[in-house]
Amino acid sequence: VETGRGWRGLTLLVWVAAVSLVLVADGRRVRQPRCPAGCTCTKDNALCENVRSVPHTFPSDVVSLSFVKSGFNEITGGSFVHTPALQLLLFTANSFDLIDEDAFLGLTHLEYLFIENNKIASISPYAFRGLKTLIHLSLAYNNLETLPKDVFKGMDALTKVDLRGNNLICDCKLKWLVEWMHHTNATLDQIYCSGPPLQQGKKINDLLPHSFDCMTAEFASYQSLKFESISVEAFTFGKEQYVVFAQPFAGTCSFLEWDHVEMTFRMYDTIESTSTVVCKPMVIDNHLFVIVAQLFGGSHIYKRDTSANKFIKIQDIDILKIRKPNDIETFMIDGESFFVIADSSKAGSTTVYKWNGNGFYSHQSLHPWYRDTDVEYLEISNKPHLILSSSSQRPVVYQWNRSQKQFDRRTDIPEMEDVFSVKHFRVKGDLFICLTRFIGDSKVMRWDGAMFKEVQTFPSRGSMVFQPVSIGNWQYAIMGSDYSLTQVYQWDTKRGQFVPSQELNIQAPRSFSLVAIDDRVFLLASSFKGKTQIYEHLMIDLSN
Repeated sequence: VETGRGWRGLTLLVWVAAVSLVLVADGRRVRQPRCPAGCTCTKDNALCENVRSVPHTFPSDVVSLSFVKSGFNEITGGSFVHTPALQLLLFTANSFDLIDEDAFLGLTHLEYLFIENNKIASISPYAFRGLKTLIHLSLAYNNLETLPKDVFKGMDALTKVDLRGNNLICDCKLKWLVEWMHHTNATLDQIYCSGPPLQQGKKINDLLPHSFDCMTAEFASYQSLKFESISVEAFTFGKEQYVVFAQPFAGTCSFLEWDHVEMTFRMYDTIESTSTVVCKPMVIDNHLFVIVAQLFGGSHIYKRDTSANKFIKIQDIDILKIRKPNDIETFMIDGESFFVIADSSKAGSTTVYKWNGNGFYSHQSLHPWYRDTDVEYLEISNKPHLILSSSSQRPVVYQWNRSQKQFDRRTDIPEMEDVFSVKHFRVKGDLFICLTRFIGDSKVMRWDGAMFKEVQTFPSRGSMVFQPVSIGNWQYAIMGSDYSLTQVYQWDTKRGQFVPSQELNIQAPRSFSLVAIDDRVFLLASSFKGKTQIYEHLMIDLSN
């Protein structure tokens, strides 16, 4: 025990001796750190010029610190942990361009921070973390084009922020600043937007959060199906969503259903056929019919037998009228159900069929010998119309004659020979069509009340589908290609045109279809030479 006490006494003696080495004889004052090289120190201020880094020690009574023409490239994290008493910190005419995370860590008494006339282009989102007592912040006259979201978070004492003299781009990345300006108690001097063109020259102080349109979207790969297909159709039957793919090489109509647990599309049923080109579903009085178009062996109509849970063939389609089917459209006029088959042979005839309560029967042959490749049903001025596209003539527009209950030829679309397909869409009541050409120029046209007039031209290189799809307020047109990537275009309301949006890697796409299910939207893409693809439409907030 005595030995232990002796050691403790000796340790205390050594500590007292060590402390006495740093005391001055006249008043026991701690020896002050010297003013760092390159700095000038007065009673409470230090000015550093041309220093290569932030010094770690200053006299303890220094509460304001300035850096001028310094040679360091950034303010690194924790640069001032050794000077916690600072109340004012100023940087001017320096060459650094980056403020790092936690650059001012430990400055719990700092009230004024001036970072002016430097070359700062980037600030870490957490650069000012911990500055809870800061009341005045100036970042004036730097090279800032944006600020990270919530960079001022936790700085509740701020009463003044100066951002003048920067080149701030007032895009979605700066929407948060506009929202913050409307809620903070701090005042900001008038600052102006350097871009984008829509906002250039405007005062940021005058902008409102709803001035920014920050929602965008993209199609993201979701599921790949290990089969080739030439057409895809989505439909609802019995309150469930289904899709059906025509597989020409396998000779089947493949039906898929949505698995609400696994969140994928799974096989539901098949219809065996030969050289299948279209499997067109049609629901009449809660009965599901499927028109199966084949290149060989004739085309047929199947009905879903719900009690036996299978498809049963109920009818053959007249092989003398339909020799080489290429497309099918279903529609209703005045409560009656129709479908039309575009025939692409020399000897066949594009024919309209009508449901009479027991089966589908030939209602009207539109014209023979024209090698029709596609048929589109649409309403023009609230009147039913068909547009037939053909490899041997310009697209022809037919109008429904209500008294005769038949389609009459109305007009054609000039200067658009050899159109493979026509698909329509509407924007704010205006009617548009997309016309697809395999080689040449595909086009978008608008109905002006008397005829379709060109709006936009798209170079086509191996395109067999140029299909508009609408998702909420988003209008797209997707141009497939056998020779390059598939292009997704998005409708720009201000320009009244489509603008490039995205590229999709699909081999030889032939058709697209949308399925909305479980609050999600999927784009299904048939592929003639590769795997059938499924994409999910995802919303993206650019302000995050």
